[in-house]
Formats: sequence, C-alpha cells, structure tokens
Amino acid sequence: MTLAALILTLVTAQRLGELILSRYNTARLLAQGAIEVAPGHYPLIVATHAAWLIALWIWGHDQDVNLLALSVFILLQACRFWVLATLGARWTTRIIVLPDASLVTSGPYRYLAHPNYAIVAAEIAVLPLALHLYLLALVFTVLNGLVLAIRIHTEARALAIARERQP
Repeated sequence: MTLAALILTLVTAQRLGELILSRYNTARLLAQGAIEVAPGHYPLIVATHAAWLIALWIWGHDQDVNLLALSVFILLQACRFWVLATLGARWTTRIIVLPDASLVTSGPYRYLAHPNYAIVAAEIAVLPLALHLYLLALVFTVLNGLVLAIRIHTEARALAIARERQP
C-alpha cells in the first residue's frame, strides 16, 4: 500500500466515523426536541464531499506525497477534533437547532463563527495539494465554496432565530 493510499484510507474511515457520530448525535438532539433546519441542501453537501473523496481515490491513491502539505492537513485534523470536542453531543453534519440551548461560544467558536467550515474548506484544498492534484484542489474548493455559501446563509438564519429566543 502506498503512503497516499494509507492516507486516503484513514481519511475515508474518519469521514465514515464522523457520519456515524453525526447520525447518533442528530437522533439524540431530535429526541430532545431539536429541529432540523433546511435539510434540502444536505444531499448536495454529501455529494460534494463524496465526489471529493472518490476523485482523490481515483487520481491520488498512487501519488507521491508532499510532506509539507500533509503536515498542514494533519494540523487541520487537530483543529477538527477541537471543534468536535467543543461541540460534543451537539456536533452534527446537519443544521440542528435545540430550542432554549445556549449557543456555543467556547473553544474555536471564540475566534470564528464557523470554524468547522473553515477547516473543511482548508482540508478540501490541502489534501489534493498533498497528493499533487492541483486541479482537484481548485475544482473542489470552488464547489465546496458554493455549497458552503448556501449552508452558511441557512445556518446564520437559524442561529439568528435561536439567539432571539434566548432569555
């Protein structure tokens, strides 16, 4: 197995594990009375990320690895885990609003309104760069940017409503 294939195996396993965690957290939040906001765009997000991974496997599984870009990607994983740890049971890949719950303002949320999206945007660019797939980095950065524009606008509306409801 090449180093590139090992990296892609680990990233794929991580993403699948996160989907399982997200489904679990979503079910728990919904059972507590949370509501999902604008689920219609979610398949577009899943399709974009799945296409990114598939493209990386097709064109990157046997590529040499740029260790500097890989180091940046590994640093991004530490940031990703910081987000997950900060949100805990409230982390999900969907937009879920738990009525009367205070907004998270600790951890990376002290510095950015959407740290997870910034991290994901960087990952989508950096991992293809680590595999010398510059066109893939560009194409999926643009696609992800378009999807995130929809997502962030929708989430910002949901968070504004949640803030209005806070005591």
